[in-house]
Amino acid sequence: MVVPLRHYKELCELFAAIENPKEADMLLQDILTPQEIESIVERWQLIKQLASGKPQRDVAKDLKISISKITRGSRVLKYGTGGFRHFIEKMGKKYVIDK
Repeated sequence: MVVPLRHYKELCELFAAIENPKEADMLLQDILTPQEIESIVERWQLIKQLASGKPQRDVAKDLKISISKITRGSRVLKYGTGGFRHFIEKMGKKYVIDK
């Protein structure tokens, strides 16, 4: 399925309108299934650990997830749009992971 660009942009505007964590929680709870939330939370945790320089196998062991998921996250960090790195930097030390 191809999503119309205007629909995608509208969704981006929706997320940009979030003003605080409570609003983010309300939207995420309504827009995603519990499984989708779990998947996104897992992705964020593995990205933070990889960005901190933690070895892929250690991340997989810590989070109890497959190395293929870790490898995909690593590819996103290396070749993606830079969104994850941007937000890790933007959020500051609150999201820095100890190795």
